[in-house]
Amino acid sequence: MTIAVTAATGQLGTLVVDSLLTKVPAAEIVAIVRDAAKAQPLADRGVTVRIASYDDPAALRTALEGVDKVLLISGNDVTKDRPAQHAHVIDAAAAAGVSLLAYTSAPAADTSTLPVAADHKATEEYLATSGLNTVLLRNGWYHENYVPSIDAARHTGSVLTSAGDGRVASAARADFAEAAAVVLTTDEPLQPVYELGGDVAWTQDELAAAIADVIGSPVTVAQVSPDEQSAALAAAGVPDFWAGFTVATDASIRAGELEVTTGDLSALIGRPTTPLVDALRAAV
Repeated sequence: MTIAVTAATGQLGTLVVDSLLTKVPAAEIVAIVRDAAKAQPLADRGVTVRIASYDDPAALRTALEGVDKVLLISGNDVTKDRPAQHAHVIDAAAAAGVSLLAYTSAPAADTSTLPVAADHKATEEYLATSGLNTVLLRNGWYHENYVPSIDAARHTGSVLTSAGDGRVASAARADFAEAAAVVLTTDEPLQPVYELGGDVAWTQDELAAAIADVIGSPVTVAQVSPDEQSAALAAAGVPDFWAGFTVATDASIRAGELEVTTGDLSALIGRPTTPLVDALRAAV
């Protein structure tokens, strides 16, 4: 069996390969990367490295030759045409005749208003036409997404948000990586869709408390309107695109769209998910 991981030197991909190496021999793992030099540490561990970008269909077809299973990690540049990029990987996987393609999607991607959801919905729809055996890993928010909030809180003493009473069931990136590795290696029957989130759905007050624990000083919550949040972010020099992205994400949190408490993630990894404060402390 040969398992390919795309974006294998990225933040999630690296952790997926780490987890796979605890389950299968390195010779059974193929790392699909853009930069061979960046992948040298993987090659040094015995992982096969193949070079292909999401924008190069021919290279992807070559990279996936002889592969049995693929983890398609969604592209991280939200300013690009990600559905088209993902389609190149899906087409290459279909040409290779892989037995399974797992895709890292977003919570309830087919109905969500999250700013990333549309790209994932389009990719899921394309997958449905591919003829491939697929598993959708609908990853919730990463704990690590809130590392910038730590830096902001050091300077302002507060967490700026328009999320209201909305809760976020985030988990550590390593938890999601381990779940992907389990799906790629298990002999157990798989669900077609996993809605993946942490065991605890936390509030903004609980986020502030976790950050306060990490930095060792009090942190309050500044609950503002979306317009006020947008203005504050602009005044702080945040580019318009990312300010809009943040406000839109908080709207989705306010609507309950990141409160993913299915238990799918802890069931896959066979343990409780990593607490928010532990992941934030490790990240800094």
